Amino acid sequence: METSLIAIIAVVVGLAGGFLLRKLVAGTRIQADEKFAEKVLNDAKREADTIKKEAMLQAKDYLYQARGDFEKESKDKRLELQGIEKRLVSKEENLDKKHDLLEKRENEAVKKEKSLAFAELQVQEKEKKYTDMIEEERKKLESISGISSEEAKQLLIADMESEARQDAAKIIKKIEDETKEVADGKAKEIIATAIQRYAGEYVAERTTSVVHLPSDEMKGRIIGREGRNIRALEAATGVDFIIDDTPEAIIISGHNPVRREVARQSIEKLVTDGRIHPARIEEVVAKVSLEIENSIKVAGEQATFDTGLHGIHPELVKLIGKLKYRTSYAQNVYAHSMEVAFICGVMAAELGINQKQAKRAGLLHDIGKAVDHEVEGSHAVIGAELAKKYGEHPRVVHAIMAHHEEEKPSTVLAFIVAAADALSAARPGARREMVETYIKRLEDLERISTSFKGVNKSYAIQAGREIRVLVEPTEINDEASLMLARDIARKIESEMTYPGQIKVTVVRETRAVEVAK
Repeated sequence: METSLIAIIAVVVGLAGGFLLRKLVAGTRIQADEKFAEKVLNDAKREADTIKKEAMLQAKDYLYQARGDFEKESKDKRLELQGIEKRLVSKEENLDKKHDLLEKRENEAVKKEKSLAFAELQVQEKEKKYTDMIEEERKKLESISGISSEEAKQLLIADMESEARQDAAKIIKKIEDETKEVADGKAKEIIATAIQRYAGEYVAERTTSVVHLPSDEMKGRIIGREGRNIRALEAATGVDFIIDDTPEAIIISGHNPVRREVARQSIEKLVTDGRIHPARIEEVVAKVSLEIENSIKVAGEQATFDTGLHGIHPELVKLIGKLKYRTSYAQNVYAHSMEVAFICGVMAAELGINQKQAKRAGLLHDIGKAVDHEVEGSHAVIGAELAKKYGEHPRVVHAIMAHHEEEKPSTVLAFIVAAADALSAARPGARREMVETYIKRLEDLERISTSFKGVNKSYAIQAGREIRVLVEPTEINDEASLMLARDIARKIESEMTYPGQIKVTVVRETRAVEVAK
């Protein structure tokens, strides 16, 4: 227990000593802190004074610098303003000078204007004077020459026109001479090649057909009692039968070649059979018509096969077959179309263009002749419309239209077709004419030639293939003769229809004759 008490007392004494020691230490620390705080405060005051002094020094430096900058800037501004003022003064002086110059020029312009007005007045007076003088001289010239000024003007225009035509004729002749050297040789080569590579047979028919009979007694049977049989034949076939004094023959006449062929074959079948009466006639005509239709189809297909052309519309093929029974100037149009197709192919090969298209255009160029007795218009226009209707190429349509210049040729193909058509028609023996047609063509040629001023006489020669024109040498000079030949050729082309070509030759001859006594 004593021990506990001692322990308690020791603890109490320890606590009391610790408290006193702590208080003593705390008082010492507070004194130290106060001294440190005082020192910090003094240091802060000294630093603040230093900073204040430095700030004042910096403010003074900034103030001095700002004042210097301001003075410098002010000086620069003053100098700039002085420069601007000088420039303004200079500009003002220049403006004054310009104003003075403008006033001076204005005064000069006014003076010149007055001078020009005066000069213009003088010019007008002189112009009037000279006009009067010219009019007086014109009247004197009219009285001396005996012609008016308008007539003199027309004479001058005529002289100028004549001179221009002469110059044009010289140029044309020069161009023709230059081009003929090359063109003629090439054209002859191509045509010669086409002729050599194609030699078609010639088929000629007339517009009438003749049926030979075994005896004259058969004529009476064909006529029938009171003409019943002949009327039935004409009604069924649509053609005319001419029964005259020609022994053992009947002539069939008609514009439609297919109907004429139907009538011819029907007569032959009726004569062979011997049974000739209206009912039998209708039966035979119907049968023959069907056979002819089949032959037309076969002929059209054969033509396309021979020419190597495919894809032609069936209706066009049928029309091609109809051409087998169509003639032009006694030339079979079917054979002519085949010939033109082959010639076009050869020419196209020589010129390096589409041969198939050329053959196609050549084969179809006269397709309008298959229906021209049924449709109004020229066969070229009809053929072009048919070709366009059945889907042919526009170049083929144009070539068909242009082969007789229904429209101006604008493609190489059109020129080829026209040339091949003329070549086929113009070769010897291809076409035949009646005497009346031949004589009329000669008369038309001479009439057209003599219709031009300065022509003395004209002669158609070479079976109408050439016209010789004799001119008055005093009225037509060498240059004018060239133009005359061209004008005559153009008028022949526009007014006449003819196969092939017609050569126009103008002859100008001057003769000096004197008699020695």
